[in-house]
Amino acid sequence: MEYKITTYNEHETALLAENIESEKFPNMVICLMGDLGSGKTVFVKAFANALEIDEPITSPTFNIIKEYSNAELPLYHMDVYRLDDVKEDIGIEDYYTKGGVTIIEWADMIIDKLPEERLDIKIKVIDENTRVLVLIPHGKEYEDICEAVA
Repeated sequence: MEYKITTYNEHETALLAENIESEKFPNMVICLMGDLGSGKTVFVKAFANALEIDEPITSPTFNIIKEYSNAELPLYHMDVYRLDDVKEDIGIEDYYTKGGVTIIEWADMIIDKLPEERLDIKIKVIDENTRVLVLIPHGKEYEDICEAVA
C-alpha cells in the first residue's frame, strides 16, 4: 500500500519528518528518493532537529555517511548519489543493525543493498513549493508509521 501526502512548503515537509521521527525505533531505515532539490535534505534536517541533534545537518555527498550520536538514538545520514559506479562493499548494510536510525538520500541508486524492511519515501516535485511524498512501507512497523502519520 502507498500513502500519498502533499506538502505545500518546506515547513509542511519538515512537519511530516517530525511526525515520522516521533514514531522512530532502533534500526529504522528510511530511504529517500527524488530529484535534486526535491526536499530530501530538508526532510533529514527536520528529522534530526526532532531528534534534538544540535549539529548542522548537510548532505554528506562527499563523505557518503555522517554519524550523529548525540541524540536519543544515533542518526546515520547517507547520501549515496556518488555510489552509482561503486561495486565493492563499503559497509552501508552494517548501519542497518547498529541500533540507530538510518536515512539514505538517493536510495534508489542502491536498491540491491537496502534492507527488506524499510520505509521508502518518493518525493515528487509539483512546483516550486509543492511536493507529493509517496510513503511505501516494507514491513509491519513501517505500515504502522504510515498509518500514524498519514
